[in-house]
Amino acid sequence: MDIKKSDNLPDKRYKCDMTESFCDLKMREYFAAGRTRDLAFRLQSLSRLARAVEQSEAEILDALKKDMGKPAIEAYASEPGFVLRDIRYTMKHLRRWARPRRESVPPMLWPGRARLIPEPRGVVLIMGPWNYPFQLVLSPLVAAVAAGNCAVIKPSEYAPHTSAVIRHVLSAAFPDDHVRVVEGDYTAAETLLQNRFDYIFFTGGTETGRRVMAAAARHLTPVTLELGGKSPAIVCADADIPVAARRIARGKFMNAGQTCVAPDHVWVDRSAAGGFVEEIAKAVTEFYGPDPETSPDYGRIVSAKHVQRLARYLEGQTIVHGGQHNSASKYFAPAILLNPRLDAPVMREEIFGPVLPVIEYSSLDTAVAEIQKMPSPLALYVFSSSNELAEDLLARIPSGGACVNDTISHLLVEGLPFGGIGESGIGAYHGRAGFDAFTHWRGTVRRGARPDMPQAYPPYGMTLT
Repeated sequence: MDIKKSDNLPDKRYKCDMTESFCDLKMREYFAAGRTRDLAFRLQSLSRLARAVEQSEAEILDALKKDMGKPAIEAYASEPGFVLRDIRYTMKHLRRWARPRRESVPPMLWPGRARLIPEPRGVVLIMGPWNYPFQLVLSPLVAAVAAGNCAVIKPSEYAPHTSAVIRHVLSAAFPDDHVRVVEGDYTAAETLLQNRFDYIFFTGGTETGRRVMAAAARHLTPVTLELGGKSPAIVCADADIPVAARRIARGKFMNAGQTCVAPDHVWVDRSAAGGFVEEIAKAVTEFYGPDPETSPDYGRIVSAKHVQRLARYLEGQTIVHGGQHNSASKYFAPAILLNPRLDAPVMREEIFGPVLPVIEYSSLDTAVAEIQKMPSPLALYVFSSSNELAEDLLARIPSGGACVNDTISHLLVEGLPFGGIGESGIGAYHGRAGFDAFTHWRGTVRRGARPDMPQAYPPYGMTLT
């Protein structure tokens, strides 16, 4: 989601009175009444959400097709199916996550008890992006509801059909004072950020994340920022080249490359580069046929403006496969570039589309040094048959998450936190990490009135020397 004027988008304004503080009295009263703190209430709320998602599955998939051209199977797996799996995992583990944790106390406080008590943060704001417009709003909401919060949801204006479905689904699952949806363009997002929330969860681009964080700082509101960056893949000389090519192609070109953890570019050992380029071009043809525009399994770019942005990355480059595009139909064929200059825009900016630069390296240390110059990425992908070499690369290159001999699959492990580091994000969620993100762990000590040792009070009747 971009907090700026959007081109060629319907002007869907926030439905309620924007002159009033959005975190209105009713929503805060609903939270203060304690309804959301009850564990049974949270589980019932999540169950209603799952039912609403299941009942609206056809509408969700239709909206995703209209907004992003998403193939039904890919759309289900990465959007409503992902959310339903998230709900089931959360409901299975919530009672354990929500238990207070005991901590030991020093002898001077005996026979006292110390505990960490999980408490909801309050009224939270969740702002979603357009690339996975259903999942990346609903999955944070699952964590927020599980932790006992009320939530305001701002879907992306770039996916208006999905935004409308989200409003329908959440209206069926929650009372308006528990979870509320705000639709609108950049002005709605700006207005929301002027209000005080108890927590802000934002998924989107790095530059917009900076603006969200600056707005949150006015109220000292804590944030989770799920951003992006240039996630590299490294294909070592000892890698299984056909497998590496297929898995990189799958991770790069699903959702037409519009995935925050997609491999942004690939570093390949010079001895394997020729075979790798041949294999990845072969994989693209196997996946989507000789003309991906006619493939039922290949999506579209979100807008004509983004097609034009991606087309500029091809200028002056060696294109070894694909790259055909049509702004009117929002189509952009999977494109493979060979050895772009490291100072070219395609190597300095997050691509966020189906353009894959492949860079040959003669020295792995040189490749690592170039990657280390870049901001820490959201993901790192290493392909090697040597566990020792893979572990060495993971140790030398920081990233939010990582896979060895695969791409994107770390998102499928429910117990792994997902988040960035440095410019790729602040904080993490998924599973227990999501519950913790929307929870304040309150440290408490409980003591009885007796014993009440006089030595604890002045005058102390002693000196240190």
